[in-house]
Amino acid sequence: MNIYRINTTAYEEEDFHLMTSLTESQIVKVIKPIVQAERDNDIDENFYDNDTLVEALKRAYPKATIEMYQEFETINI
Repeated sequence: MNIYRINTTAYEEEDFHLMTSLTESQIVKVIKPIVQAERDNDIDENFYDNDTLVEALKRAYPKATIEMYQEFETINI
């Protein structure tokens, strides 16, 4: 299992994390075309959000473990 921080914009607050069995190349293969289409204004801006990206990964790899996290819980000791 891997944890990746996904950054698709210049805004750090829009980043998200994935806990997944996917590899980096599998993630990039699915997400990059969606991000590029948004940058080229080829898709409706209401279509594009982090949930959309995660759903695209789940459709592409239905048997994979894919969990999205915006933030992590903190344990103070």
